[in-house]
Amino acid sequence: MNKRRRLVAAVLGLGLCCSTPAAMATENLVFTSGAFRRSIPVADLEHLATTGEARGLLADVLRLGRQDPKQVSKLLNESVRLPIVLMSRLLNTRIGEAILARLARILFPLRAPEAGVPALRAAMVLGTYEGKGSLSAITFLRAYPTRELEVSIPALMALASKASSISELVRFFSESPLDGLRGSDPQAAPAPAPAPASPAPNAPAP
Repeated sequence: MNKRRRLVAAVLGLGLCCSTPAAMATENLVFTSGAFRRSIPVADLEHLATTGEARGLLADVLRLGRQDPKQVSKLLNESVRLPIVLMSRLLNTRIGEAILARLARILFPLRAPEAGVPALRAAMVLGTYEGKGSLSAITFLRAYPTRELEVSIPALMALASKASSISELVRFFSESPLDGLRGSDPQAAPAPAPAPASPAPNAPAP
């Protein structure tokens, strides 16, 4: 328990301090589903990104999934330009927190899912900083502040069933949190009070 608390505290610290490079980087992606667990070294992903050639368990996974290693290599090398200051501010807003919370159901530190949101925030900010304004899958993993990153297979498959394209994926992470926030907003202003009744006419004088 103390080890877990120290891990959460360390991740929280990294999430708040984005000007210092990450003290550690992810070494293994750990795919889990119930008692099932398989690890893929990040070094194998980096090798694929650099050479276009898969090795080890990663090669088996791509072969079984009928994925072209060169296409996966291209995806790993794709980067997104992100204004680091604007992104850092966005990730600390209610919308940013909602998006991070969705991602943290899929990716989180091994055996410490409660640290998922601050770990993601730290990785995105630090990875963009180290990438000089760009973030890719590899720079994200290099900046992720735990050595083992758990990937929930059921959560990943649930996401895949809801988003069959990149555009749908973007909408899933951007619009759904907004719907939730709209639901938590205060209720609409109450209806105006009814106008006061007109005074009764005076009785005729006797």
